[in-house]
Amino acid sequence: MSNQTTAPLTAPSTGQPSSQSGTAQPPPPVDHLEYWKAGLRELKTFRGHSHGVWSVAYAPDGQTIVSGGVDRYVRVWDIETGRLLRSLRGHTADIRALVFTPDGRTLASGSEDRTIRLWNPKTGEPTKLLFTRYDHNVCSLSLSPDGLMLARGSHNKDIKIWEVTTGTDLMTLLGKDQYDHHWSVCVAFSPDGVHLASGSDIGKIRIWEVLPSGEEKILHNGHWEESAEDSTETRGFFIEDDGGFQKPMEYWIGAMVFTPDAKMLITGSRDNTIRFFEMPTMNELRVVRGHNGWVRSLVVSPDGKVLISAGDDNTIRFWDIATGRNFRTDKTHGGAVRGIALSPDGLRLASASWDRTVKLWEGGVEPAE
Repeated sequence: MSNQTTAPLTAPSTGQPSSQSGTAQPPPPVDHLEYWKAGLRELKTFRGHSHGVWSVAYAPDGQTIVSGGVDRYVRVWDIETGRLLRSLRGHTADIRALVFTPDGRTLASGSEDRTIRLWNPKTGEPTKLLFTRYDHNVCSLSLSPDGLMLARGSHNKDIKIWEVTTGTDLMTLLGKDQYDHHWSVCVAFSPDGVHLASGSDIGKIRIWEVLPSGEEKILHNGHWEESAEDSTETRGFFIEDDGGFQKPMEYWIGAMVFTPDAKMLITGSRDNTIRFFEMPTMNELRVVRGHNGWVRSLVVSPDGKVLISAGDDNTIRFWDIATGRNFRTDKTHGGAVRGIALSPDGLRLASASWDRTVKLWEGGVEPAE
């Protein structure tokens, strides 16, 4: 990286000869590691949520972000002006997950009201309602790379996959062990569309072949550790039948993300650790520690060099994927950071917090005044 320029988006020369014709050349690719190491600035704070915010998503066109949380509204924000464009109403409990289809025409929201709603984000019109009779709290959504399939993780042991365009219930993924009743709380499609990863409330990880078989390929202990006093049937939720709270799961998976080349799966847990696994073997490559609270959200830069994590310790942390080193920590939020999302070009970051705000960040060298 040259130190002579104030522009943050410089990158090493590719060595390609530049065209002498009058056509404009595309900007050189950004090295996201250098970019996020160079600086971090808060650009805007979006205020409007009346309670904690669980989730945030970046529109594929980079013009808007959406957020959802305890107040049950999906809020759509204009990035340039910071204005609230619209509030989408329909859910009757916490909104836990938000994802855009790659074309930006559909937004999916998952809620503790046991439903998934599909919206037209431009107009705010609801388009479909997805649920099954025996569903429970939806807490994770993931879209296949082509945007055609939507997977949900919830307080159920099964994983449901829907066809987005028709709303058809395509398949149900169930583990091979019929006696395993743990919840599949977190799901992530691999960028090549071949695999789906799921994480459970006790910290175990499954790798599924989505098509054609829908079969469980690997069951890995992941974050789970057996201990003498551990009774794995307990859950950290109010159980009506028992009339009381049960012991919380210590290794509950909070987030999962694949690197863009699909060669690595990265997971975050209630045990405060982030783990790196090689795909598709699930060999554990590295465990990193830094968070002092449940790791709730993970994103990877488009070039696969930077991991950004957020957690219940009110921090956002930046990691060099190649070395596992934590090179930047931000503590601006006044509450747990439950959701983060990168802009499509990886140059801006949105964060959603229990302090009722959504913040927008950028990296790079401080622009010259």
